Amino acid sequence: MENTKYAESWDLDVFFPGGSKSTQLNERLDYLEKEVSDFMKKVDTFRTPEDIGDVIDVASVIDTANKVRMELSDASSFITCLIAQDTKDKKAAVLKEKVSTIKAHFFSSMQKVQKVLAKTDDAVWQCLLNTDELKRFKFILNEWRENVDMQLSDKEESSISSLMVDGYHGWGQFYNSLVSSISVPVHIDGEKSELTVAQAINLRSHPNEEVRKEAHKALEDIWEEKEELFALILNHIAGFRLQTYKRKGIEYVIEKPLIDNRMKEETLNAMWTTVRKYKQPFADYLNQKAKMFGDQDMQSHNFWATMTNSNRYISYDDAVNFILENLSQFGTELESFAHHAFDKGWVDTEDRPNKSNVAFCAGFPHSGESRICMTYGGRITNVLTLAHELGHAFHNHAMKSVHAMNKYYPMSMAETASTFFELVVLDAAIENAKTNKEKVFLLDEKLKRSVLNFMNIHSRFLFEQNFYENRKKGFVSSTRLNELMQEAIDDAYEGSLDHVSIHSWVWTPHFYITHSPFYNFPYTFGYLFSLSIYAKAKENGRDFEENYLNILHDSGSMSTEDLVMKHLGEDIMQEGFWEKGMKLCMKDAQEFITLTSN
Repeated sequence: MENTKYAESWDLDVFFPGGSKSTQLNERLDYLEKEVSDFMKKVDTFRTPEDIGDVIDVASVIDTANKVRMELSDASSFITCLIAQDTKDKKAAVLKEKVSTIKAHFFSSMQKVQKVLAKTDDAVWQCLLNTDELKRFKFILNEWRENVDMQLSDKEESSISSLMVDGYHGWGQFYNSLVSSISVPVHIDGEKSELTVAQAINLRSHPNEEVRKEAHKALEDIWEEKEELFALILNHIAGFRLQTYKRKGIEYVIEKPLIDNRMKEETLNAMWTTVRKYKQPFADYLNQKAKMFGDQDMQSHNFWATMTNSNRYISYDDAVNFILENLSQFGTELESFAHHAFDKGWVDTEDRPNKSNVAFCAGFPHSGESRICMTYGGRITNVLTLAHELGHAFHNHAMKSVHAMNKYYPMSMAETASTFFELVVLDAAIENAKTNKEKVFLLDEKLKRSVLNFMNIHSRFLFEQNFYENRKKGFVSSTRLNELMQEAIDDAYEGSLDHVSIHSWVWTPHFYITHSPFYNFPYTFGYLFSLSIYAKAKENGRDFEENYLNILHDSGSMSTEDLVMKHLGEDIMQEGFWEKGMKLCMKDAQEFITLTSN
């Protein structure tokens, strides 16, 4: 490896120097308030187009809206980074509230624009869409028109938008603050340590089983102690969401995330049906792994433990160099982008107090830059997380030249880009393995991803489905939430994992994200879809990069089904598409069992 040193904390001053005390940031937010206020006045005078001559007015409103939205995205991402790097930054929390209020007013006005456009005569609408000013926005504009029935009256939308800031989104922010304030007592090397939740979770791959077991129990004890409070938060988030959806005529909560992911229900059903059909090899893998630990059933606290090379530590420099080396095989832009991201301080990996336990990538659409937050612990899991978030950043980079109107892609595609980077790194490590022992170690890490997507995320999906049906009838107690989680785990894992945390509903932050429910199935989609992309990348080498960039370019302006058909020639509403990815993963399970049986 090269003898280099990469910064482990990010550079945010390039956006707004001074952090939460930045004068420029405060001035920008004041300016944004005025911009949104002016936009609201402009929308109030906006009228339904009556002929093609009105295209100038439509284009003007869209241009203004896109400019404001990008500025809001930049400010929101910056403040998200401030809170992540120091969860006790009170000034940043105040700024987050201010941005949330501005965004609520902006999106309320955007809904008015959509309602006005939806009233356009069909013939006039088609003429408008074929003009030079609007034809590149055809997909998005039609999407607005089709989904306008889900909107409430202007008065109701305005009222709900105001309530969302202090109520709905406030509960989500309270959850994050609560988790960040928790201290977890764990004994490491004979000494008691008070850890953050992120640090305690990182111990799940600790080489000492007693440490893993103690950390698992310590976390479970805390979740049990505070489960009533977390049940209150989850019920309030879900209750607000259900009432809002009911008013909008949305009968099933899953409808909204399907629309947001530009995905048909047939696609989702085909994916989960295929996953159910091919779970047995992964249950066999877990059973084999349990035997290697001397257990009859796979213990939850041992799931993330390494099978061999348990003391292996990967320095941050080595992790970065390995990622750079292997991305270079698939294209010059992939390679140069990754170098730039690490050299210019896009990544914060320091393990320190008061830092958020959630790994994420925040995009800044104006510049095409991103910032990555994670806690690096020197394990292969950390290397994969780093690659995963870097994949998100590359997606943002690839969209830099795309018009603002077409920049916003669904989560299912976001998880495809990130998982592709993860697969590149992990498969490279497996291919470079010098011994069977090392190969077993890496296959195990890859199979953990398969189990995570085919079993764990499936359990989250099943839990959320059943939770919302229960919530429609009233408040769901913590006891019932535990029962629902246990039922989902039993179903999704098919009994192949023992002592799984029934408090997964507490510590899984995705259940508390207020901008979208069912923040789970897009991960499995991305995992299986990225396998198809990765297979083609290995076939074509550097020639693959152009096609990959085209997929990312189109990801904000096409339905998921049309995107896959255009670039891969595949129908993802058929189980056959998903079987290809599942069968590739099954080979990993079979190889692991063969290698470890001896």
